[in-house]
Amino acid sequence: MGYASLGTQPSPAAFLPSLLARGRLHLRPSPLHVSPHLRKRTGKLGVLTIKAAHSGMSNVSVESPPDNEASVTGAAYSFSGATTSLTNEILTSSKKITLVRHGLSTWNAESRVQGSSNLSVLTETGGKQAEKCRAALTNMKFNVCFSSPISRAKSTAKIIWKGKEEPLIFLDSLKEAHLFFLEGMTNADAKREYPELYTRWREDPANFHVNGIYPIRKLWGTSREAWKEILLTPGENLLVVTHKSILRALICTALGLPPERISNISSSFLKTVSESCRFRSIDVNNGGMCVFTVNKRGEAILQALNMTAHMYSDHTYQY
Repeated sequence: MGYASLGTQPSPAAFLPSLLARGRLHLRPSPLHVSPHLRKRTGKLGVLTIKAAHSGMSNVSVESPPDNEASVTGAAYSFSGATTSLTNEILTSSKKITLVRHGLSTWNAESRVQGSSNLSVLTETGGKQAEKCRAALTNMKFNVCFSSPISRAKSTAKIIWKGKEEPLIFLDSLKEAHLFFLEGMTNADAKREYPELYTRWREDPANFHVNGIYPIRKLWGTSREAWKEILLTPGENLLVVTHKSILRALICTALGLPPERISNISSSFLKTVSESCRFRSIDVNNGGMCVFTVNKRGEAILQALNMTAHMYSDHTYQY
């Protein structure tokens, strides 16, 4: 499985006991030394190459098994059924999806509730952030770019996609949640004028509702529609530009997480994880990027969450 940050990975040695115990690896000794105990452990699915260093093991690589033996890209094994299919049908190929949040908008800067309003537009800073995203993805070849048609996301997508011949597609299913009369209000004013409603929106968004409409629950449905539209489009490397709330919904639906807390789980550990993995515990900064790999069955694995190195440097991505 991928990591929340591309720059931080556990020591390779940490994976050895569990992988060896499952008989998944064949160990190829380096010219220096590999213990007889490790040398005896063999398996069929992969080859682990170890090169010794004075400070310990380094340069550890795992060869991925064939697609029919490992349902998830990378070195993850036996993940069949671990996640829910986002398409409910077989894809022609596995896919890599990069999700990007739009650059800073006028209402971001003014701390206003945005929702689905088209009145909040990209600021000069937001435009520069979009340029940074474009530069950071210079080495990436995308087949298609999908975007929300709402101004701030649309402008960001156009900057990132400038000069490309591949299609730029605007999807209504990537629009932000509609927040009714709160849209356009400063957060301070909304909290003062509608204290109960605003508090529910901030602290229990899954149960926030106006006139019987639950925007965040509805967002879960539209995010599933968006995933299906995106994944059933030809191409193996796809870019998506949209808003924070719908990004949260896209991430959670891909991981099989609901918008609200889960209380009917017997395992205290799973209950704790589920409660922490709700809507507001996932954040994506302006210009932040997330990466998913999706296998042919439409099962998604999160590889990176809220990458922002490019916002503070000339960093470029290659994945």
